Amino acid sequence: MNKGEIKNKYNLKLKELNKHNKLYYNKSKPIISDSEYDNLKLDILNLEQKYKYLKSVKSPSKIVGYKPSKLFEKYQHKVPMLSLSNAFDENDLLNFEKKIFNYLNKKIKLNYSVEPKIDGISASLTYIDKKLKFGVSRGDGEVGELITENLKTIKDIPLEIKNKDFPNEIEIRGEVFIKKNEFFKIKDKFANPRNAASGSLRQKNPLETKKIPLNFIAYTFGYSRKYLKKRQSDFLNDLKKWGFKTNIDNKILDSIDELLKFHKSFEAKRFDLDYDLDGLVYKVNDFDLQSRLGFTSNSPRWAIAHKFSADSANTKVITIEIQVGRTGALTPVAKVEPVNIGGVVVSNATLHNEDEIDRKDIRIGDLVKIERAGDVIPHVIEVDKTKRSKSSKKFKFPTICPSCGSNTIKEFNTVTKKYDAVRRCTNDSFGCEKIAIEKLKHFISKEALNIDGLGKKVVEKFWDLNFIKKPQDIFSLDYNKITNLDGWGTQSVNNLKNSIENSKTVSLQRFIYSLGIRHVGIENAKLISDNTKNISNFIDLIKSKQFDSFLNIDGIGETQIKSLKNFFSNKSNISIVIELSSLLKIQSQILNGNGILKGKSFMFTGKLDGISRAEAKSLVEKNSGSTLSNVSKNLDYLVVGEKATNKKVEQAKTLGINIISLEELKNLLY
Repeated sequence: MNKGEIKNKYNLKLKELNKHNKLYYNKSKPIISDSEYDNLKLDILNLEQKYKYLKSVKSPSKIVGYKPSKLFEKYQHKVPMLSLSNAFDENDLLNFEKKIFNYLNKKIKLNYSVEPKIDGISASLTYIDKKLKFGVSRGDGEVGELITENLKTIKDIPLEIKNKDFPNEIEIRGEVFIKKNEFFKIKDKFANPRNAASGSLRQKNPLETKKIPLNFIAYTFGYSRKYLKKRQSDFLNDLKKWGFKTNIDNKILDSIDELLKFHKSFEAKRFDLDYDLDGLVYKVNDFDLQSRLGFTSNSPRWAIAHKFSADSANTKVITIEIQVGRTGALTPVAKVEPVNIGGVVVSNATLHNEDEIDRKDIRIGDLVKIERAGDVIPHVIEVDKTKRSKSSKKFKFPTICPSCGSNTIKEFNTVTKKYDAVRRCTNDSFGCEKIAIEKLKHFISKEALNIDGLGKKVVEKFWDLNFIKKPQDIFSLDYNKITNLDGWGTQSVNNLKNSIENSKTVSLQRFIYSLGIRHVGIENAKLISDNTKNISNFIDLIKSKQFDSFLNIDGIGETQIKSLKNFFSNKSNISIVIELSSLLKIQSQILNGNGILKGKSFMFTGKLDGISRAEAKSLVEKNSGSTLSNVSKNLDYLVVGEKATNKKVEQAKTLGINIISLEELKNLLY
């Protein structure tokens, strides 16, 4: 598959992931199993690891949960409720520990707090002056739903804590769930125990929630004022003392070998337990180490979920569909005879790419084994060729786009020196219907222009009606025509109009992201906006195509540079930017943060004493500074360690850049 096909496959998976996130977190109506969901996430992350140019703001490496429902008042978490990275085997665990050592820049003796990963609904309980003040769902990790009164109906949740050592303010986090024996009594109302817990918590009337036998297990805290204990194990003991329930199977273990042994023994008895679970959670036991390790964009570095083995089943391939994504990538999906895998009916299976189809020789009509190891779309493990019809024909992947009929290509990767696995439509920009529609969906998405009322289905409908063909068409809609459509009243049209008007004021970062440039996600868009500062400079840049200057920016590489050049080699894309700039109020980029290093840039060279390069960069960025990857006139400080690169030091001296040690950097901070 060429790069286009890979990107398309990637985007399709993200689209599917978002769909299931909405069904799982917001609607409480998942249509796939947890293992299927995990497998999709894993598939996406593996694609991102293999193809570095793949990364989206909707990546599971960046997002948590799903945006809160409009049914409830929103609540901003003081400390984000992040998800956990997943491990499936010994190598994943060894890699998890290796990353910890690399980040700390040394090997140390670790012990782990181990707890069962209950399949329920995460909830946050904030106590102020020992009384339960706020009860909140996870939501999207940053903002949750205020469901205090519903949570108060759960007998396991104390409304007031009497203990003298209980902090004046603390946020207790845990899992709401239903025991199997209790679910049996109400199984006619819900698909599974998790659905029952989720649906019950999201009732508008707490009296309806009270009718469901919900349970709560506490396992950690988010924000706390003056909690002084040093270990997770100490905190779990305190939870029990304060009146919270914790899992009786929690353990403290000292090595990866012990974790693996416990996982094996626990998996063997998982079905005998009175609650559903899909793995174990391992946390570095020491709170000081947890604080030092910190977080990635959506998960802690100090914890991981070790999932149990996947389920599989045999079924038949009915047909193979080719889907076209925003970047032109062609992704194959097998439509299969519906089959029940672990209590979930599966009708789709990802075929990944053209190369995967060829390697496994997957054909229409084949009997195949499907695994749901966490992917939203399960994948085909193997084909039973002994039962293949003699009339079976090898599947021919299309060399033309099924949407527009344009040629498709596999791009040559100059880094790997190989052709990409993804096949991509060559009709870029808005010349291909499927690509154009997906670009428009991206343009109006939450992270881009964020136009409420103009959802994906509406975009498709407006496209069919010739209301919208390019982004700028959104701002000249004929609202009289929309009013005459089924399902559109005066109020809904006014809401749409107001939402579009509000979207006209947008940051330069989000505007750049909204363009849907390959390999330019929300983080890279910020880097570009920080350096171009305003829309005028950005337009001058795309006209001149002098993108090589971005190579000095840490986080921007040759892949992004090439993508920018390719995107703006199409004159219609430049025209769209210019036209949109006249329709929108694009705000100049203002660097966030008021830390002590604000406005200062740093670069590191050599081995730093007692701290990794990643942690050092994180330290600078937490204090509002920026980091660069090359010595230039834009650099303020070169931080040198042992065996520093002489060339970089000499360059810094020539340019009059401050050369400091790690200790001197710390003196700037403290």
